[in-house]
Amino acid sequence: MSKLRVGTIWLDGCSGCHMSFLDMDERIVELSQYMDVVYSPYVDAKEIPEDLDLFIVEGALSTDHDLEIIKDIRKNSKKILALGDCAITGNVSAMKNLAGTDAVLEKGYFDLADFNKGKYPDKIIPKLLDKVIPLNEAIDVDYFVPGCPTPADAIYAVLKGLVDGVEVDVSKYTRFGL
Repeated sequence: MSKLRVGTIWLDGCSGCHMSFLDMDERIVELSQYMDVVYSPYVDAKEIPEDLDLFIVEGALSTDHDLEIIKDIRKNSKKILALGDCAITGNVSAMKNLAGTDAVLEKGYFDLADFNKGKYPDKIIPKLLDKVIPLNEAIDVDYFVPGCPTPADAIYAVLKGLVDGVEVDVSKYTRFGL
C-alpha cells in the first residue's frame, strides 16, 4: 500500500489546530506509516506540490493571497479537510467583518501606528478581502473537523478513519468552540 501524500497549512488563524496536531504525540508516528507530510509548516517545502491525496487547512481566508493559495491547494489535492472553527465558519478572524475592512485598516495603520503612520504597507502586506470567509465559500471542501482548537483526539480519529476507509462521527470527539 502506498502512503497518502498529505499537506497542511494555516491561513488566517492562530495555529492552535496545528499545535493540536502535534499533541497527537506518539500517534503521529503511527500515522506516518500511512502518510507522508510533504507540505506543511513542519517541513521545508516552499511550493505546494501537485497530486496530494489530502490537504489539511486551518484558518479562514482574509487576503487575496489566501484566496490564491487555497485555489492552488484545491487544484492540487484530491481531498480537502477544513480543520477548526476558523476554516469552517471564519470564527475569530471573521470578527473583522463586524467593523469592515476600512475601519480595521484605519485603526491599525492610522490610529494606532507608531511608524509610517497613515500609510498602508500595500507592497509587502497582502490586500485584505472585503470580508473574511470560511474555506467552503471559496472552494469545495470534503471534510469538516470543528474545534477551537480541534482536539488531538478528533484529528487522530479522522485521519485514522481516512486511512482505514471508515467514516468517523466527529461529534464524538469535538464540537464548535471546543
